[in-house]
Amino acid sequence: MIRSFSMTIVAGVLAAGVALASEIDGEATYDLLFRDGTLDQVDRDTALVYQRNVTNTLKPDAAERDTGQIALSFRESQQEMAQLEFRQDEKHRALGVFPASVGNPMIMYFYETVVRDMAEAAGGSPYYIRNRVKEALVQPSDIEEGETVLDGKTVPTRTIRLYPFKGDPNQDRMKGFGTLELAVTMSDAVPGWYISLVAEAAEAGSPVYRSEVLFDRLEAAPE
Repeated sequence: MIRSFSMTIVAGVLAAGVALASEIDGEATYDLLFRDGTLDQVDRDTALVYQRNVTNTLKPDAAERDTGQIALSFRESQQEMAQLEFRQDEKHRALGVFPASVGNPMIMYFYETVVRDMAEAAGGSPYYIRNRVKEALVQPSDIEEGETVLDGKTVPTRTIRLYPFKGDPNQDRMKGFGTLELAVTMSDAVPGWYISLVAEAAEAGSPVYRSEVLFDRLEAAPE
């Protein structure tokens, strides 16, 4: 499902993203989120490891199921293919294989898991949810300049925040997910480009859902 969604979402917004690029100062929202070449400088003998933490008051068991690590490594026989693996304790599960040349597939994994989690917890059509997310990806968005500390050094960051269901006529029926905020923080100083990918939703001020994917480390690729 993840690979299928990634191909669908990229195809669905590519033309619109290009069209918007000339309308926004600097890089377009889409161009930043789906930046090409983010894996080009990553050593093929290493793996990028991310920590995913999930809180879901509507489906606590699902949150426990989905909390773990995601490792991105490169296939030994096809080093231009990136593979994702979910790790939880001693259990490892393959998530999909993607062309490394087009960028880091963690962004696609992030969006797809949020779509799946929302459909599972709040109900509703996953196709409807995906369409709202795709529309949000090609809308102009403010880019927040900031800083973070990496290996003891302060590095510049950029954060983009998206609100797929803002103004949606069905917002009140989404069990809190109508307030969903998607925030992606990026930096050239971080291997793979993405520092954090966070989704949050609340109802009447009370947290309903949070999914955060945080860059954790660079490690030697498994043999």
